[in-house]
Amino acid sequence: MVDSFCGKSVDRSGSFERPSADICAPRLHSMTNGSISTQTIVAEATAPSHSTDKCFAHTIEGVGAQYGEPLEKHLRAVATRAAGFAAPLGAAEWGRLAGLWHDIGKWRPEFQAYLRGRHPGVEHAGVGAALAAATNAPGWVSLALVIAGHHAGLANRESNIHAEQNGFTVLPTPLSQRLKKNEPVLHLLHALLPAEIAGVRLPPLPAAIEKLLGSDTHRETTARAIEFWTRMLFSTLVDADRIETARFYARYEPALIHADLDYDSIASLRNRLDADLDTLELNLCQPSGKRTSVNRLRSQVLRACRKAAAKSLGRFSLTVPTGGGKTLAAMSFALNHAHPRGSQERLHRVIVVIPYTSIIEQNAAIYRRVLGDGNVLEHHSNLDEMKLEEHDTERETRRKLAAENWDAPVVVTTSVQFFESLFSNHPSRCRKLHRIAQSVILLDEVQTLPPQLLEPILDGLRELTERYDCSIVLSTATPPALVKRTGQTYGLEGVHEVVPDPTGLANRARRVRVHWEVGAPASYDLLALRIAAHLKALTIVHLRRDARVLAELVEQTAGAEGLFHLSALMCPAHRLEVLERVRTALAGEGPCRLIATQLVEAGVDVDFPIVFRALCGLDSVAQAAGRCDREGLLTEARGGDPGGELIVFRAPTEPPPGVLRKAMESTITLLGLRGELDPFDPETCQDFFRELYGKHNLDDRAIQFDRQNLDFATVAAKFRMIDSAMRPIVVPYGDAVERVEAFRRAPSRRTQRALQPFIVQVSPSHHEALRAAGAIEAVDERVEVLAQPFWSRYSDRFGLDPQIDGVMDAEVAIV
Repeated sequence: MVDSFCGKSVDRSGSFERPSADICAPRLHSMTNGSISTQTIVAEATAPSHSTDKCFAHTIEGVGAQYGEPLEKHLRAVATRAAGFAAPLGAAEWGRLAGLWHDIGKWRPEFQAYLRGRHPGVEHAGVGAALAAATNAPGWVSLALVIAGHHAGLANRESNIHAEQNGFTVLPTPLSQRLKKNEPVLHLLHALLPAEIAGVRLPPLPAAIEKLLGSDTHRETTARAIEFWTRMLFSTLVDADRIETARFYARYEPALIHADLDYDSIASLRNRLDADLDTLELNLCQPSGKRTSVNRLRSQVLRACRKAAAKSLGRFSLTVPTGGGKTLAAMSFALNHAHPRGSQERLHRVIVVIPYTSIIEQNAAIYRRVLGDGNVLEHHSNLDEMKLEEHDTERETRRKLAAENWDAPVVVTTSVQFFESLFSNHPSRCRKLHRIAQSVILLDEVQTLPPQLLEPILDGLRELTERYDCSIVLSTATPPALVKRTGQTYGLEGVHEVVPDPTGLANRARRVRVHWEVGAPASYDLLALRIAAHLKALTIVHLRRDARVLAELVEQTAGAEGLFHLSALMCPAHRLEVLERVRTALAGEGPCRLIATQLVEAGVDVDFPIVFRALCGLDSVAQAAGRCDREGLLTEARGGDPGGELIVFRAPTEPPPGVLRKAMESTITLLGLRGELDPFDPETCQDFFRELYGKHNLDDRAIQFDRQNLDFATVAAKFRMIDSAMRPIVVPYGDAVERVEAFRRAPSRRTQRALQPFIVQVSPSHHEALRAAGAIEAVDERVEVLAQPFWSRYSDRFGLDPQIDGVMDAEVAIV
């Protein structure tokens, strides 16, 4: 609740009292506490050899303490940098104070002895937190949490017991315990602290927080706003501390630092993109240009994006049919919105948030081509860092450095990376949060966000737009699932359509005829015959085993030529290569039949004349349609009548339990009410999302309650976009074997990350069966690989065969 922001110094109306606390008289719990000996503390503070002007923040091993960084110099450098980072949050003085106090515990004689190699070390971050608590002034809890957590992470305020009782492993130690441990230390260390540092009073609360506290806003809403602000302040301190620490070490151990990163301005990126798009538009208007209906649609969307970019900061919806050119049109909106022509820059970066790694690389490549390699930061788990390093070591070093805090004008990342960072408590993940302020956030395929986390996600987006000068764009082919509509209790309000009349646009852009064949379940034997009758066809099924079974049946009917299979039983590197082969086959005269799971669906740039899709959620039906006549050439040849075909069939199996199965059930419900459905009709899609979200508790882990109580560690443990028990196994594809050997020789984060493109996730039952059969070798506790005698279980056609005789196949995640 709000009173947990400042302990007992808030009345029940939510308005802060203003105590005139003297920070030179700290509130103490006890002079004796657990592992801390009062006698030891007294000895530290009264040691005659201890002089604060010889105290260091860091030293270089082997160089000598005299070459260390003076502690006061470090504190002031971090304070200045953190103040700069916190200024866009309206909290410059809070950032400055966090920097001044974050390492005051390093004045302890024991810590200085540790730097000289004469002591095993002591905790230091809690002393600054105790100093914040001693003020008893409004905001002290946030400041104490930020300082105490700058190494260990944001903690729960009072206790971890509730989380642990509910099965969550929660670290670090709660703030209350840290304060109890460090208040006696502060009491005895206080005389050693420079008055111009320890004597600084807490500044007024940021205007946005003061406004909330003085309004009629619900206490819960205010408490969550305070929690979010605490995260942002934490980010400024962590980033400033790490940058300044790196600057010191770089003097003795030469390395690239953030000061070496430089980028083109937002204005120059805007001009570059618009010039590229203008040239494309001009070429299409030439007699030899392909002025198709799809290209006319893309031109219309681009013009609307440029026009809407001049609007004030806020929330926007870009509802455009698949193939409508959203990738570059949305970026044009973002860059023009951040720096409108004839105006000053008002936003500092563009963050593109994409749900699946299967499409993030394709979109990032488009942005790099137009905006320049060095201006686009790609940050996600599927990056092949070793290959990037081999190709260009300096460029990859710069990318890794920028990824630490998203120090780039254009960031392309995943939904998982973005939202899990937003609700994390870990310093490394939170470090970049302050960079999100004053950004345009392009949320692609927003309908894919997990319903069970929708309330905290929506709340986070509200905070960013209401108090941190962000604009968000909800980009989708179907009406935005996150927009609040009549009769709904959830959703974002005040969302502006970028392209006027999305219903009319959807009708004009129709390229696909949809056939609903959802009576009795289809036989895969008969479906294989239908697929084989088409030279080029895409089929999307629910489960990984279904994709393999159907592909084998198609091969028996039509042969292996031009037959492709894609599922999550293939490692990421394998899937990318298969997609490239698919695109090559689609461009040729021969056959191209692709059997895949849902991972091929959202945003993957393939264009088939016919698509077969197992009955699923209406949003997925619309996405599947986006892989059909994507360029509109078949429709153009028919004089504007839809030329693509989408066959929706009822599969003999169902989607995995959870969101995907509930989405299918919602589609079945609407089919029962209306007969056939139009997946391109915005009203129908709105009804689908209303039905789907009605099946879910949109905060089923009570994350919002934990946020209100400032239980940061519990929130981080609960907020998982992918909550799966799947187990990773490295498979022998490409140069995976050589990379495994490199990891054996020198286990490190670098050599472990190099294995990421060659990992397949398997269910616990399959993992146990493979392990029992001796098919899994544990290289160490972090890495398991498919054992050499079982390499034949990974094929170029189907990827990993995890089935062991006698083990039932599990229904597993399909993306």
